[in-house]
Amino acid sequence: MKVVGYSEFRNHLIQNLNAVNEDKEVVVVSRAHGKNVVVMDMDEYNSILETLYLVSSKANRNRLEEAIEEMNKGISFKHNLIEE
Repeated sequence: MKVVGYSEFRNHLIQNLNAVNEDKEVVVVSRAHGKNVVVMDMDEYNSILETLYLVSSKANRNRLEEAIEEMNKGISFKHNLIEE
């Protein structure tokens, strides 16, 4: 995570945005007279939203934990693809 002041962020806008997109760097823009803001890559943001959705219900959390446990134990099943 990179923290920059508002003026520095603005003065180096292209470099900061490239760091966000290319390096997946999260940039915190600190503001003297306002709340700080976070700038992040859209793919990273969408990934966080998807994760929050997947763990939003107890049933989903439990199923994901079971799947991870099975994977770690080497338990897997082979399935044929459904061809239409």
